[in-house]
Amino acid sequence: MKAAQLTTYAKDFQLTVTTLPVPEIAAGEVLVKVKAAAVNPLDQLIGSGSLRVLYGYARPVTMGNEIAGTVERLGSAVTDFQVGDAVYARLVIAKLGGFAEYVAVPARALAEMPGGLSFDQAVAVPLTGLTAYQALHEKLNLAVGATVFIPGGSGSFGQLAIPLAKAAGLKVIVSGNARSKQACLDLGADRYLDYREEDYWEVLHDVDAVIDTLGAQEIPHELAILKRGGQLLSLKAGPNKLFGQTGGFRWWQRVLVSLAGLKMDRMAQKQGVTYQFLFVRPDGQQLETVTKLVEQLNIVPAVDSQVYGLDDVNAAVQAMRTGKHRGKVILRLD
Repeated sequence: MKAAQLTTYAKDFQLTVTTLPVPEIAAGEVLVKVKAAAVNPLDQLIGSGSLRVLYGYARPVTMGNEIAGTVERLGSAVTDFQVGDAVYARLVIAKLGGFAEYVAVPARALAEMPGGLSFDQAVAVPLTGLTAYQALHEKLNLAVGATVFIPGGSGSFGQLAIPLAKAAGLKVIVSGNARSKQACLDLGADRYLDYREEDYWEVLHDVDAVIDTLGAQEIPHELAILKRGGQLLSLKAGPNKLFGQTGGFRWWQRVLVSLAGLKMDRMAQKQGVTYQFLFVRPDGQQLETVTKLVEQLNIVPAVDSQVYGLDDVNAAVQAMRTGKHRGKVILRLD
């Protein structure tokens, strides 16, 4: 089979398309014939070496962490799927492999694809959908009626986070570009701030929780709008001491993570709030819940009009890297 592999960490890393044996599967795994794979900012973090302290890989390693495809073969202990099922997943961080014609996936990470979506569309769901679910139900656990603000929430994350938050009984405020306003309101957002017209830190206050999608430079503004005892959950600004303590890392990794997140923790403590970092993990059962929401609301994820083949993987990575895309960047492997 053909696969795209990383051989050297670099800021502008290049992947090599090579030929490998089709993976063997363990008893609890499923061999998936990959129809589409998504190219994500996470791939940039991995390829650049930014995560090697926590998640180091023996190289060469086949890249890709989000796939959609069909079940080709079942491990002896797998009973929830059948050959030919259309499935999708966010792959296990310790065992990537989505940029390949076939990938072995633990059955616990898989879910059946939403009906009515193509493989290109479906592959845009797992990473953002699971991120939204785990942010709301595992990290924040807000009471019904609480307010959550998502700066920069007009993109693919907000497309799933907004309806999930509304389903949890929350008041949802989003900021983003003007063209996405109506779509976010249609998904259930209670208030939308056009970032070109309003600075959210000047109009919002006493917010219960913020889900940061913008990164470290935005943290001071996000902290300023939280009430005492509020929660800031970041998807981009980086891990902290709590993340190190709960992530199952070695002692020296915990020390390094604590030091890296010290500034964030001190800023949050000064404001009387808590800071957390989320690195999403695969979970097939949670993905089933996301799938039902996608089907109920007829959500069609935004996919960039330029779809790449596996031989053009470096062009796809570059498009993701530079932000020159509208919607998820997709590799089509079928």
